[in-house]
Amino acid sequence: MSRKIFVTGTGTDIGKTYVTALIVKKLRGAGVKAAYYKAAVSGNRRRSDGTLAPGDAQHVKETAGLEQPLESMCPYVYERAFSPHLAAAIEGRQVQMDVVINGFEDIARKYDYITMEGSGGIICPIARTGTKVLLLEDIIRELDMSCLIVADAGLGTINSTVLTVSYLRSRHIPVKGIILNHFHPCSVMEEDNLAMCRLLSGVEVIACVEDGAAEFPLNADSLMALYE
Repeated sequence: MSRKIFVTGTGTDIGKTYVTALIVKKLRGAGVKAAYYKAAVSGNRRRSDGTLAPGDAQHVKETAGLEQPLESMCPYVYERAFSPHLAAAIEGRQVQMDVVINGFEDIARKYDYITMEGSGGIICPIARTGTKVLLLEDIIRELDMSCLIVADAGLGTINSTVLTVSYLRSRHIPVKGIILNHFHPCSVMEEDNLAMCRLLSGVEVIACVEDGAAEFPLNADSLMALYE
């Protein structure tokens, strides 16, 4: 049976895909059958044949050296760089929960470790039908997953990180750790941010990722232990 974890962030453009790629690369380096999955990805470019290329999935595939077919990594790919629910409304292909679940279960039958990445922050609308909104948290709960939180190491991260942890706990979603991205080891502020995030959230900062890092700074055994 495959083991899994969900990677969310404190907001958009804080480096979830970059960090996720390093995580999957670490798993691959440990010799396990690792896979990547994302329900919906926005802001993608068209190939010469007119089809949309899932940029985040492509980055993870290339960075981690995955053999997993690109088309199995993300069932919903949008061109506009909007929240998925809005991109879907404009482009005409609404995210369906059963499609997301079936895609996940398909790769779960083939791979031992699945790292699923979210879109934007945790409160991200994935689909909307009238007043009914499908959120990332609905998918996380449906798949019975725990979370890792990727946060920027810089100014403002204490607020956004602690609020994200609090929100996940209020929704009864376990948080396995915090990862600080864009980290500068000699920065007094960022070292203090690390300490305060740990203190105020009660969640361990499991890794600090520096700009340009080629490896995830946590040993493979400790990383794999976070998956359930």
